[in-house]
Amino acid sequence: MGQRIVFPNAPRITAVSTIAGTKECEGILGSYVETPLSDDMFGESTFEKAECKMLSHVIDGAISNAGLTRGQVDMIVSGDLLNQIISASFAARDFSVPFLGVYGACSTMAESLAVAAAFVNAGYCKRVVAATGSHFASAERQYRYPLELGCTRPPQAQWTVTGAGASLVADKGEGVRIVSATLGKVVDFGVTDVNNMGAAMAPAAADTILAHFRETGEEPEAYDLIVTGDLGALGSRILKDLTWEKGLDISANHVDCGEIVYNVLEDEFQGGSGAGCSAVVLNSYLYAKMMAGTLRRILFVATGALLSTVSSGQGESIPCIAHAVTLER
Repeated sequence: MGQRIVFPNAPRITAVSTIAGTKECEGILGSYVETPLSDDMFGESTFEKAECKMLSHVIDGAISNAGLTRGQVDMIVSGDLLNQIISASFAARDFSVPFLGVYGACSTMAESLAVAAAFVNAGYCKRVVAATGSHFASAERQYRYPLELGCTRPPQAQWTVTGAGASLVADKGEGVRIVSATLGKVVDFGVTDVNNMGAAMAPAAADTILAHFRETGEEPEAYDLIVTGDLGALGSRILKDLTWEKGLDISANHVDCGEIVYNVLEDEFQGGSGAGCSAVVLNSYLYAKMMAGTLRRILFVATGALLSTVSSGQGESIPCIAHAVTLER
């Protein structure tokens, strides 16, 4: 038994929806995000309520963009970064649709896609929404320091994306096919710095990518892009070094969502992170490119750091995971 699951019935992403904050829409994503925010509070009184509202917005958006109603959706698979995945759970209470809450930290978009595709491929569901999101301010005060403290960010830090993305996975229709999923293992290289997510997650990304190519027998050139979730500039360089050491050179077609979101040459340090990072990039920029035929085949590898304030406070290192999904147009 390997790590890869093949979906012979080719479930496909038939509709998507995205929302992102003002900072996120200043760059390349600005012309692809469906709902750019002018206010990161999204009209709410707290960051957490704003995050929940964003997630509800994209779930509804994906359903609407598919020409469906809420009653025509069989299940929602979603998660987020907050304790007890409250954004996803609170969003789901408004839909009266069966709900699976998943937690993979920043790998949640790939995990939710894999779970949704498995249910659709097996014939248990016809239409499933896979979604996740994050908010910069809610993540900062949960994992690091509240913004009110005004702490200086170190150069290895990334910026948690304020945004959410949703995919409508269906058994038929026009869209991007989900061919397979390679499920990751928990990998821990002993990193303890909660500001250095790239270094913590890169080994997990490398482990899953190596497993994928080992089981498929393919070469990196078989993909237009090998897209990691949110390693940022530093983590992306570490990933390429780790895979190269194992005889796999992905440098020609590897790109990281964390580098796409922000201009890392300015003031965003290593780029983007957060569950919303890969969710927004996949469901806006990458999906548009695939539907236009510019990209035909990508390996989407979302990465997650499985830490908490409790584990960090007790001196634990940061275990990480990465899940890969093969997408074809």
